[in-house]
Amino acid sequence: MSLTFRAVAEETPGEVWASLFAENWPAYKAWFLSDGLEQRATYTVCRDKLKHFMPKLMPTYERLCELAGGGDLAARLLSLWRPPAYISGCSQVVWQGERPLLVRNYDYDPRLIDGVILRSEWNGLSVLAMTDCLWGVLDGINGAGLAISLTFGGRRAVGDGFGIPIILRNILEFCETTEEAMAVLRTVPTHMAYNVTAVDARGRFATAFVSPDRKPVIKSVAYATNHQGQVEWHDHARATATLEREQFLKFRLRDDGLTDQGLIDLFAKPPLFTNAYDQGFGTLYTAVYDPVERTAHYIWPNQTRKFHLASFSNAMIEVEW
Repeated sequence: MSLTFRAVAEETPGEVWASLFAENWPAYKAWFLSDGLEQRATYTVCRDKLKHFMPKLMPTYERLCELAGGGDLAARLLSLWRPPAYISGCSQVVWQGERPLLVRNYDYDPRLIDGVILRSEWNGLSVLAMTDCLWGVLDGINGAGLAISLTFGGRRAVGDGFGIPIILRNILEFCETTEEAMAVLRTVPTHMAYNVTAVDARGRFATAFVSPDRKPVIKSVAYATNHQGQVEWHDHARATATLEREQFLKFRLRDDGLTDQGLIDLFAKPPLFTNAYDQGFGTLYTAVYDPVERTAHYIWPNQTRKFHLASFSNAMIEVEW
């Protein structure tokens, strides 16, 4: 199996983002309409929800809609208000050593990943992130040293709310601390269940367990897999080995002999690394975010790449498994 990842920089939205949109729009349009146009909210609703819950993001949203051609359907998709349901796997953990790290595996269908590492500065803070849904964030870090990532929460509930990638984008654009990130997750609704872990430059960390049908739960927990407390979706839990991965991380963190590199190496092996690509839960990359150095280190079976917020270079990365 092979994938191509692209690392690109564009300080303000312009030709680079417009090109990425044009390339990916046909696939995203098909996904957005996959369960019928009648399931999607109107542009007015999408705009009003974004303006109400994430008002500081509106100028960027309006600029991206313009670059996307000003169409109604694209504008609705870019709001990520009540998008179609989608499910991933993933494991993530905060290393609590002298220098904090956020380490995560992203487990998903290889046919559906954007594969874009975007370095931007849309709202004053520099942001380096693995993108999703054209401008959303799967995981990333900003110039304040705040790093964040998501995992699916392992629940079937779907409701009124945003796709989680746009919420993470909002956090990295405007938040500088874990406390600020958690405040956003307490107030912005999500359309599905997700677990979001954040760590800042001072080493403060937390995980938010968010769902569309109940209040967010914020805990000082350094790891997350694909359930929220007790398992509710047993078939998904078995398919992704969420309990096994959670217990593995829990006990490894108690090992006094574990080093930061030792922890990172664990993500290249079972049970954290999975090759269930046909089921949509194969590991597509490992990301290591350093809030002190402001770096992102991406790891694949055949190579690694490290990017600095302050000295970013574009790259095409061909990955083979």
